[in-house]
Amino acid sequence: MTHAVVLAMAGAISGYGAIDRNVFPNFHTPAVTAAAADQGITAGEVSLGRDSVIIKPVSIPSSPLVSHAPIVHIVVQGDTLESIGRQFNLPWREIVWSNPGLRMPLTIGRPLKLPPVPGVVVAVKRGDTPAGLATAYGVDVSSVLGFNGIHTPQLTPGSVLVIPVDPVQGPNLSTGLPADPVDPGQFLCPIAGAPIIQPFGPTSFAIEPPFGGYLHFHTGVDLLAGYGTSIVAAAGGKVTAAGPAYDFGIRVEITDSFGLVEVYAHMSQVAVAVGQEVQQGEKVGYVGSTGLSIGAHLHFQLEVGGMPTAPGQLIGC
Repeated sequence: MTHAVVLAMAGAISGYGAIDRNVFPNFHTPAVTAAAADQGITAGEVSLGRDSVIIKPVSIPSSPLVSHAPIVHIVVQGDTLESIGRQFNLPWREIVWSNPGLRMPLTIGRPLKLPPVPGVVVAVKRGDTPAGLATAYGVDVSSVLGFNGIHTPQLTPGSVLVIPVDPVQGPNLSTGLPADPVDPGQFLCPIAGAPIIQPFGPTSFAIEPPFGGYLHFHTGVDLLAGYGTSIVAAAGGKVTAAGPAYDFGIRVEITDSFGLVEVYAHMSQVAVAVGQEVQQGEKVGYVGSTGLSIGAHLHFQLEVGGMPTAPGQLIGC
């Protein structure tokens, strides 16, 4: 009797196991040998180590990580700021910004420092601090320290840092205010809605002097507006000149946050003083017809490395 009961229970257990396996037909447990248990086994995408530790696969990046080191480009024949910018996928203004004192035209063999990400390359000067640089460039202190792998509040004079700057925000003035709050990275029309009556480039207008191998060349953009119309800064920066200046008449010069020089000429009156910092869109003077001028208008000129340069689109003209 006892023997019969035991046989019946064994059969039931065996049947239950078969039913259990059939309910979960896609679940297959690999056989574990003594050697496998010692060396570790793999089930699907999960590994089991010898000490029963579950080891999950690690995702490996398929593209190279962004370098945090400045790029050094040696100028070759035919290089321009625009062509270098296209080559390294960065705005040409950031090339000027990262190379203070850059003169145009570019000199073959000259090394240029370029940021590997949107931003600027800076050389640390004596007295610079992470907080001071962060304020000057409109970023968090953690960005200055973290991006450059700095673990101390002390900076070494002469060291080179990359400061990533969000292009949507743009750089700051030294006061900590955004330089270009209206349209970062763009030039605002100094007189909203004013028509351009003479573009940048060669011209047949005999009053214009020779330049760049041309007999007559207009080195800026002329905007037509009535006498006394307000003129605003195309981009924010520091006023580096104001007052009479030969053919320009009464003019204001602003060295913007990227190191470009904006000239506002033929004014009737200035509204700023040398050393003052102005934001994009802030009033700098009034339209006039002083200097070499034949009627009320604004001559807006952009200089890069001492060379007159086409300003490109003026937003709002």
